[in-house]
Amino acid sequence: MGAVSVIAPAAAEGPTVAELRAGDELAGVFACVRKDRLSARTGTAYLAVELRDRTGSLPGRIFRDADFQAARFERGDLVAVTGRVERFRGELQAEIASIRSAEPGEADPGDFLPVAYRDLDELDGFLDHLAGEVSDGDLRRLLAAFLEDGAFRAELRRAPCTRAGHHAYLGGLLEHTVAVATLAHEACVLHPRLRPDLLLAAALLHDLGKTREFTLGAEIELSDEGRLLGHLALGHRLVAERIAALGDIPPDKALALEHCILGHHGPDALPGRRFASAEAVALYRLNALDASVKGVLEHGLG
Repeated sequence: MGAVSVIAPAAAEGPTVAELRAGDELAGVFACVRKDRLSARTGTAYLAVELRDRTGSLPGRIFRDADFQAARFERGDLVAVTGRVERFRGELQAEIASIRSAEPGEADPGDFLPVAYRDLDELDGFLDHLAGEVSDGDLRRLLAAFLEDGAFRAELRRAPCTRAGHHAYLGGLLEHTVAVATLAHEACVLHPRLRPDLLLAAALLHDLGKTREFTLGAEIELSDEGRLLGHLALGHRLVAERIAALGDIPPDKALALEHCILGHHGPDALPGRRFASAEAVALYRLNALDASVKGVLEHGLG
């Protein structure tokens, strides 16, 4: 995938998958992305797993105490593994002696997931610059309530944008947000009748729900909130909570902004299934533009 970098996992104790050779001892933490209980020709049960880090994947087999070992981890876990790398039918595979779920704090899921090539510090700078283009005092205070929150900025910087579609990597949400806000800024130059403060603020806030939509483990998965509510509802809730906490955002501005956020995937999420502003239409189209172009660049036209 052309939009991600290959970085060795900092949490691994030994060589990365790409560095492993036949005969190497295996000891480290990896992402487990496959777990199957199978039977050998003799009828003996064994486990087939796939271990992954950012540099590649390695199939593994567990023949000894397979059922006992199986109870110590699940597919999707980060797992601590010991064993040996062997060559089988011309391919490397791990003969695993022991495997268990990694303890909390033993490894960072972010060390095993793809990340953006774009420099995140640079993207953070672009985000701050675009927020500075909003001149309306009420919307500036709302943006500041998010962007001056260190915990939120860390979540935004880390979150992916999707599980397997566009920007499906750490930092993807920040990259997409900057792209959509940049397009919004340019659209207001081309179309002076648009309300630039409203459109730009909506572009910067439209996908906030994605900071709550996913969990990070061996793979990017949906959180319970993401599965049950989705990022539109989650994002609207986050914005509404900040507006309520500030207490003095005029209701007409709050409604216009929330309308844009709820409609950024199209009018079906809106009452009457109709847009009520040109800014909502613009955000919907600009969001789709960045998502679709990025998707083609990453995955092709098929």
